[in-house]
Amino acid sequence: MKNIAVLVSGGGTNLQALINAQIDGIISSGKITLVVSNNPDAYALTRAQNSGIKTVVCNKKVLLDKFEDELIAVLEENYIDFIVLAGFMCILSEKFTTRFANKIINVHPSLIPSFCGKGFYGLKVHEAALEYGVKVTGATVHFVNEIPDGGKIIMQKAVNILENDTPETLQKRVMEEAEWRILPLALEKVCSEL
Repeated sequence: MKNIAVLVSGGGTNLQALINAQIDGIISSGKITLVVSNNPDAYALTRAQNSGIKTVVCNKKVLLDKFEDELIAVLEENYIDFIVLAGFMCILSEKFTTRFANKIINVHPSLIPSFCGKGFYGLKVHEAALEYGVKVTGATVHFVNEIPDGGKIIMQKAVNILENDTPETLQKRVMEEAEWRILPLALEKVCSEL
């Protein structure tokens, strides 16, 4: 059984999808034992606490250049085998990603290589997809390396764009139809293969 840490910054909807998948037995090769946030006000921390999962705050604004060192220390103190970035709004350095090579995954709200990389996060991804006029978008789970959204793809799921979509309606549908489905499946896949 692998110890999993989920790194979060906001509301924690992807974290909740992982918690639900763990309860439902979809994730059985690992267990979420730690949730770490760079934001002390993240509602994701409440979600974790409500599920009996240990939480830690590593506030980047306070820690500054010691942020990654503190994050590494917290992960190692808690014997973490695998890391999931679930709405984690910090770019991790090569020093960090190399230390946990092939042990960090992220979910991105597009079909990589479209609408990804530096500057593409949250609603910006969906705004770009609508502006460009694509008819299909989706989500991608990938390994994390030093290049934003640049790691090897593990799983993707497509979502059709509807005629009257707004960035907000598209974001919600991509989460519900793609992110919340493939993130738990990809996590189980990589944990079972570790």
